[in-house]
Amino acid sequence: MTTAARPGVAHGVAAPGRAQVDARTLRTDRWWLPPAATTIGLAIFLVYGGVRAFQQQYFFADERYLTPFYSPCVSLGCAAEPGAAHFGMFIPDHPLIPYAALTLPFLLLFRLTCYYYRKAYYRSVWMAPAACSVPEPHGTYHGETRFPLILQNSHRYFFYLTLVISLINTYDAVVAFRHPADGFVVGVGNLVLLTNVALLWLYTISCHSCRHAMGGRLKHFSQHPVRYRLWTTISALNTRHHLFAWITLGTLILTDLYVMLVARGTITDLRLIG
Repeated sequence: MTTAARPGVAHGVAAPGRAQVDARTLRTDRWWLPPAATTIGLAIFLVYGGVRAFQQQYFFADERYLTPFYSPCVSLGCAAEPGAAHFGMFIPDHPLIPYAALTLPFLLLFRLTCYYYRKAYYRSVWMAPAACSVPEPHGTYHGETRFPLILQNSHRYFFYLTLVISLINTYDAVVAFRHPADGFVVGVGNLVLLTNVALLWLYTISCHSCRHAMGGRLKHFSQHPVRYRLWTTISALNTRHHLFAWITLGTLILTDLYVMLVARGTITDLRLIG
């Protein structure tokens, strides 16, 4: 429901006809813990990801491991690690331009407009609403009908772009099994990359936009048995979309951290085969 502000007219819990309670909230539990934890979790990822994206070093390890924060590495600066540039180098090298500038903005916008993340930061950062029985600090609410929140409706288009990026991440994980000098090898880093890309796929295909693409416009499921089966499978995954959203934030950081530590020589990648 959309409400518009009118001068002199109270809204929300202060509106006429509502119980007049002087306290901001009558809740005695620590209702602020979930939104605070969400804010901290999102902030940690944004700060870590931002620092690593612009660090422009320690992104390629053992001549085959490319961190997802730098994939695809298409900057001219990738010449320092030519094995990381699987798709060529054509973006100018500049301290303010990430090496993966071709994909990082779309990945960020895909997550920023994700239905779960909207709920997460609306309730935590924007405090709309903060929690049940806790008044909002805002006097008006227009939903996603005005700028800038109306741009949230572009989520489905970022989903299609993310599918392409997921294929690139998968390619990175597959080619990492081949070492330039030793041929086919399997190391702990390979397992890290594979686990990360598998979870990224689960997050991507469990997206609401993917579910809609599979069966959202169908009028008769009986006439489309294949799409119906895909729709039911994705619907089951969709119930855990919030879980995949948080897990992949963690695996992205851990994967990048592993590659960085190997690239710096802090740890050694354990070879399992080869």
